[in-house]
Amino acid sequence: MYRRRDTRRERLIAEIGAELRRYSVDAQHIGHAFAGLHGLNATDLQALIAVMDAELIGQPITPGRLGEQLNLSSGSVTALIDRLERAGHIRRDRDTADRRKVFLHYAEQGAALAMDFFRPLGRRTDDVMAGFSDEELEVVHRFMTAMTASMAEHRDAVRAARDEPARRANG
Repeated sequence: MYRRRDTRRERLIAEIGAELRRYSVDAQHIGHAFAGLHGLNATDLQALIAVMDAELIGQPITPGRLGEQLNLSSGSVTALIDRLERAGHIRRDRDTADRRKVFLHYAEQGAALAMDFFRPLGRRTDDVMAGFSDEELEVVHRFMTAMTASMAEHRDAVRAARDEPARRANG
């Protein structure tokens, strides 16, 4: 990681890694600023992002799936959803086909707050992407998709390793 970079490729890889770290840190700062303005904690923010992402792909998330994504117990998820619902950020809707199933959606009030806060960042993002051809964006998309999958795999491995001592102690 912190070794000499002799070739152009090694230097480029190091620079990309550094840019990804800076992007991640800045994204966290922006997210925390939004959370702070609206009385949310880090888990609340992660939950809102999960709900938004699920809606963007047209597959609303269930409380159970949210708990899996955030690595929370069912009781913690219920408390989280209750808190976000009371604050007007999300709403629960029953599935019309199976009334036992609940889907989580961004509530109008929560969506409006997020839109107001993140609209300037969206414009900046649009401006940056306008400087790339469709072919370049396809490469960037492929790269980001692979990096996101790699990060998720590592996250899951870290979670599993962290949970392992607790399972041995209880087992």
